[in-house]
Order: sequence, then C-alpha cells, then structure tokens
Amino acid sequence: MTEAAKEVLDARDQFPEYNLATLYDPLATPPELSRAHSKLDRAVDQCYRQQPFLGDRQRVEHLFSLYQQIVEPLLPAIRGRRRRLG
Repeated sequence: MTEAAKEVLDARDQFPEYNLATLYDPLATPPELSRAHSKLDRAVDQCYRQQPFLGDRQRVEHLFSLYQQIVEPLLPAIRGRRRRLG
C-alpha cells in the first residue's frame, strides 16, 4: 500500500503547475493520477475485505458501519461525563 500511495504523490509531482483543485477536477484530472488513485483504492480496499467494493457508495457505507461499531459503545460514557453549566 505504501508503494501505491507513493505513486499518487509521484503522479501529482508530474504536474507542478497545477493546484489540487485542478488536479482533482473531474474534467481535468490527468490519467496518470486517476490510475494511481485507482491502484491505491484497490490496495486500501483489500485492508477491509476480500472482495472489491462495487463503488464509492458501497465503500463509504462499509467504512461508516465499521466506524459506528467502534464509536457506539463509547457514546453512553461520553454522554454521562458531560456536566451541566449553571
């Protein structure tokens, strides 16, 4: 995964005249950068499950589900620690 992340940075470095807004404009993103990001996405996806995600929506839903599983048990403890002012 580290190599894939480095490829994204290297692809960005090929276009020093562009700012991030231009590099990530859906109509202007250089193909090299799109390919590097696709490779990184696949590497990150493999960290979370065996089969690839069908799209960004499925990826985000899965990640939020994992986040909710981690955070939900903490919520009662956080709510119980709040003190009232006044």
